[in-house]
Amino acid sequence: MSAKDWLEKDFYAELGVSESASADEIKKAYRKLARELHPDRNPGDPKAEERFKAVSEAYAVLSDEKKRKEYDEMRALFGSGAFRRGARGTGGVGFDPNDLFASFQAGDRRFGSAFSDLFSAIFSGGGPSPRARGPVRGRDVEAEVTIDFVDAVRGTTLPLTLRSMGVCDTCQGSGAKPGTQPRTCPLCRGTGMVTRNQGSFSFSEPCRECQGVGTVVEQKCPECRGRGGVTKTRTLHVRFPPGVADGQRIRLSGRGEPGERGGPPGDLYVTVRVREDELFGRSGDALPLTVPITFAEAVFGVDIRVPTIDGSVTLRIPPGTPSGRTLRARGKGVARRNGRVGDLLVTVEVVVPQNLSAEAKAALEKFALETPPAPRQHLDARVRRLNEATRR
Repeated sequence: MSAKDWLEKDFYAELGVSESASADEIKKAYRKLARELHPDRNPGDPKAEERFKAVSEAYAVLSDEKKRKEYDEMRALFGSGAFRRGARGTGGVGFDPNDLFASFQAGDRRFGSAFSDLFSAIFSGGGPSPRARGPVRGRDVEAEVTIDFVDAVRGTTLPLTLRSMGVCDTCQGSGAKPGTQPRTCPLCRGTGMVTRNQGSFSFSEPCRECQGVGTVVEQKCPECRGRGGVTKTRTLHVRFPPGVADGQRIRLSGRGEPGERGGPPGDLYVTVRVREDELFGRSGDALPLTVPITFAEAVFGVDIRVPTIDGSVTLRIPPGTPSGRTLRARGKGVARRNGRVGDLLVTVEVVVPQNLSAEAKAALEKFALETPPAPRQHLDARVRRLNEATRR
C-alpha cells in the first residue's frame, strides 16, 4: 500500500467506525462487512467485490497497532489536504514545504517516524527512481472451532474445512489466460510507479494502468478473471494441545492465504470454543467436581468411586466431613505445559432427604434427642445484644 493511499483513504469510514473505536469494535465491524460483501455471496457483482477489497484493506491497517498509529499520525499531519493533487494550480501537487517545516520547528512531534517514512515513500527529491512492487505477504485467516470438553483436556486432532483465497490452478497465479503471459506495463515500464514533478520535488504514486504491479494482463484467465486467485475449499488437520482452554487462539504459521508475486503466505488463527461438560468444571489446571453423599456417610465416612477424565479413582471421605468440604485427588486434572498435571477437586454435598418413612422419622427424632444442639451460641449472643439495643 502506497503512502498516497494512506493520505487519501478514510479507513475508519470504510469500516463504519469512529477514530476512537477499540480493536474489538474494529474487528466486529470488519467481520460483519466481510460476510455481507464476500464474493461467494455476491457472484458477478463487481461493486461488492471492490467494496470487499476496500474493507479488507482498511482492516489490514487498523487491526495492526503499529500501522494504525502511523496512519493516525499521517492523517493528523496531512489532514488539511495540503498534499492532494490540484490543491494549488493545475495538474500538480498542492504542497508548500514552509507549512510543513513551520509545524515541525514549532515543536509538533505528533507524526514521529511517519514523517521520515512518508518523505521517503512520496518525495524522491532527485533520489533513486521508484522501484517495482515486490513480494507481498498473504493475508491472515481466522477460524473458530468448537471441541468437546474431554478433547480439550486430553488434546486432539480435528479436520478443519476453510473457504479462503488460494492460487488459481488454471493460470498459476499470473492472472493471464493459459498460453499467454502478462506484459510489461508501457506506462511505468515495469516499475509499478509513476513520477510527477512539482518544482524541486518529485511525487511518486502507483501506476494507474497496472495498479502498481508493473505488468498488464491483456488476456485474462477465464477462471480467476485476471486476479490470480480464487476462493478454494481446503481441509486442514489441526492439532489442539492437551489443556487448550475456551477462547484460546492457536496460530498456524503459513496456513493463511497465499502471498502475491512470490510473497510468503499469511497465518491461520484458530479460536477454540470448548463445550461445557455435564460433570466437570474447569479452573485453570484443576477440574472441580461435586459429589453428593448422605448424612450417614458424612458422619461415619465412606470410600466412594468418582469419575476422572481418563477413568475413575477411589476417594476416602473422612468421618465427620461437613457439606461443602473440598477434597483433592492429585494428578487427575489438566496436564500442564511443563509436564505436570493439575488436580481433581471433589466438593462433597450432603443430601437432605425430602421424604422419610415412619421408621426413619422415629430414628431421626431419637437421634436429635441424643445429640447436642448445633453450636450457635455466638449467634444467639448477637441476637440478644441487638434486642437490648432496640428496647433502649
